[in-house]
Amino acid sequence: MLKGLFGASRQTKLDDAELGKGVWRRAHDRFRRGLDRFHQMLEGLEAAGPAPHQSEAQAAETYQAMVVVANNLADLLPVVRDIATAGQTAGPSEGMEIPPGTGGYLNDVHRELSRAGNALAATAEAIALVRLGAGESVGVERKAAIVVQHVNRAGELLHKTSSGNE
Repeated sequence: MLKGLFGASRQTKLDDAELGKGVWRRAHDRFRRGLDRFHQMLEGLEAAGPAPHQSEAQAAETYQAMVVVANNLADLLPVVRDIATAGQTAGPSEGMEIPPGTGGYLNDVHRELSRAGNALAATAEAIALVRLGAGESVGVERKAAIVVQHVNRAGELLHKTSSGNE
């Protein structure tokens, strides 16, 4: 128990040092919460078993497809952290205002990270609908692709501007 508390405290200090306490930290944390929610819904999907219109085999196939989506989304968390850390380095934030950076590019980077977090929340909602038998796995995959696009765009904006190739 105490080991967990000290580990959490250490992680918080590391997050404060790398991400600050402002907009970059919030964008990262929003993404992480969306990812946690997606995984909670995935666990519920497994526990729910097949929907009324599905066979056991179809339910297993759907679950496996969602595990692949979950793994792909989880692979984005370190990328989001790197982008947020670079944003904090380029334009430190301790409050609610987004630092403009040269030419206002940090605003665009932050916007894409925020959109990624929002799209991830929508992806978690989509898997919840699959869990309830009211949605299809293709919808979850489509929404997950949007998350990837926003994260990739944030990285492109950050690297394009930081390397001076505007």
